[in-house]
Amino acid sequence: MKKSYLKTLLIGLLLGLCYSCAQNVTKPKPYGPIPTERQLAWHDMEYYAFIHFNMNTFTNMEWGDGSEKPAQFNPTALDAKQWVKTIKDAGMKGVIITAKHHDGFCLWPSKYTEHSVKNAPWKNGQGDVLKDLSEACAAYGLKMGVYLSPWDRNHAQYGKPEYVSYFHNQLRELLTNYGDIFEVWFDGANGGSGYYGGANETRKIDNKTYYQWDKAIEIVRELQPNAVIFGDGGPGVRWVGNEEGWANETNWSLLRKKEVYPGYSKYKELRSGHEDGTHWVPAECDVSIRPGWYYHPSEDIQVKSLSHLVDIYYQSIGRNASLLLNLPVDHRGLVHEKDVEQLMALKQQVEQDFSNNIAKNIKVTATNVRGNKAYFEASNTIDGDKNTYWATEDTVTEASMTLEFETPTEVNRILLQEYINLGQRVYGFNVEAEVNGNWVIIDTQTTIGVKRILRFDTIKASKIRVNITGAKASPLISNIELYRAPNLLTQPVVKRDKKGFVSMDVADKNIDIYYTIDGTEPTSKSNKYNEPFSIDAPTVINVIAYDAEKSKQTVSKTIHYDISKKDWKVIKVSSGKLTDAHKIIDDNPNTSWASNGENTPNEVVIDLGKVYQLEGFTYTPVQGRWPYGIVSNYEFSVSQNNKTWTTAITGEFGNIKNSPIKQTVRFNTLKGRYIKLKGLKIVDNDKRFSASEIGVITKQ
Repeated sequence: MKKSYLKTLLIGLLLGLCYSCAQNVTKPKPYGPIPTERQLAWHDMEYYAFIHFNMNTFTNMEWGDGSEKPAQFNPTALDAKQWVKTIKDAGMKGVIITAKHHDGFCLWPSKYTEHSVKNAPWKNGQGDVLKDLSEACAAYGLKMGVYLSPWDRNHAQYGKPEYVSYFHNQLRELLTNYGDIFEVWFDGANGGSGYYGGANETRKIDNKTYYQWDKAIEIVRELQPNAVIFGDGGPGVRWVGNEEGWANETNWSLLRKKEVYPGYSKYKELRSGHEDGTHWVPAECDVSIRPGWYYHPSEDIQVKSLSHLVDIYYQSIGRNASLLLNLPVDHRGLVHEKDVEQLMALKQQVEQDFSNNIAKNIKVTATNVRGNKAYFEASNTIDGDKNTYWATEDTVTEASMTLEFETPTEVNRILLQEYINLGQRVYGFNVEAEVNGNWVIIDTQTTIGVKRILRFDTIKASKIRVNITGAKASPLISNIELYRAPNLLTQPVVKRDKKGFVSMDVADKNIDIYYTIDGTEPTSKSNKYNEPFSIDAPTVINVIAYDAEKSKQTVSKTIHYDISKKDWKVIKVSSGKLTDAHKIIDDNPNTSWASNGENTPNEVVIDLGKVYQLEGFTYTPVQGRWPYGIVSNYEFSVSQNNKTWTTAITGEFGNIKNSPIKQTVRFNTLKGRYIKLKGLKIVDNDKRFSASEIGVITKQ
């Protein structure tokens, strides 16, 4: 009995002491603007998907003009579960759908317009894309957001007060009927030419006041209190100032919100935010996995490479922003296979990069720790708890933290996070490593924020030191992670210039390149690429990238080269500048030339420099997002003297509009020094004739 009493008394005393200690802890006070609860929840999302799927998918447009008909919207195999499963499998936490784009067509059966899926042949007018997506998100545990374009190029009353009521009513529909919404996305494109119910005119509005944003925000707060609102200036989340998926290295989650409005002319400021910002308005990086936001068959060959996607990841999430990656659902109503392939490749690489946090359970010390060291000690940065943090005394804004390995350890990534609940504070820091007893600076940077990831060359360090060189107030660091990421193994990019010199490159300089020119499969015992080399005659190059660390290689890539173009000259074009026509024989597919379409037939004549036995030709159309002047029907001729011409072949490049890749055409052998390509028909009846590259196939 006595023992039990003494035990109870002792526990009570200890609890009292602990309570007393807790009461004596002086926590740092918030500094500057701080995030709301809804913004904190949004920060945790970090990586989520955009779905651009709407009328533009079926008209092959990016911006429809509003004259489209509901009958044009007719996906053959729409499956929102396929979208959501893909997004979930890719490691994303949510999805935002273009419920209505600028053309005004609604993916839900809005009772306020006839321009919606209720009048489309899809599901006999009984379909609701928003409902399908909402149910799929619920099934897979993903959050859902909605994009509602303020601009409507279809609505007859756009520009008048009646349209604003329509806009607000549709916002209410979206926020009432489809469950919890985590983000409401408003585009900054507002006012301009449109169909407008048949008026076909340009209408201008004051995008600061016309939409009555205060009322729109009230509707969101009323119906979806946990949703953040996206816009150029927020109010919850801001555009990052580009559509390429990157923030500046200096990136504040702060904004002088009153200065920023939809269509803000100083949009480049949004890449960094404002250090003296009055409100917490963090950046969201939006980018498409393809050149366009909507699906275009011609872009099936232009899905972003793995190395490009990895860079986007590090330059968005790794720079105190979120990543909103767009998937252009195709005309079937599915995420395209090529997009899925790259999404999963990105997921795999990111998982590999961050698979083993080598900062766990190592010794951590700091030059300064806030009064009650038990609450603010440096080890809080490696405990895996985002709610604990290292803090200095209020008067100390410069301090260092050292992480010490038991034995020298390879490292090439560092991840840092501030305890943003109390504000973003750090404006200067650097990272050092102790290598063989000497300290070397790895990187010097500015802001940290919710997450900052630095990549650097692999070093074998005994210690890593983070020096906070400038902060607005006591720095609060909640998390530090260290990684030894694997090399990025991607297929080599092989190029040849006009002089015939072949160069090879890979995304990671730690990867080696091996090649053969005798038709055999390359291995790590083959020719190792070190510098450009000359290929003048027809040659087949087989090439691989090889990771010596893991004894792993890519699948071999085969490139066919014919004679070099060093002696070639363009001597005649039907129209346009002859001086610019050299771009079609510079062996660079990223440059191009086009006629001005004034004269017919559209043709170009090239001098090869000497006579060859010719067996075919190649034509590479203009590459990029907006190709034009693409030849669909052709005539190819050959001459030895530029006077007497022999037609080698006439024909059609099948499906070149949807697949604008290099075309290869063969014909019976002809001797020739001069070649002529004539465009008999141009895609979309364009009067111009364009080319990125023209080449020949010689007899070997």
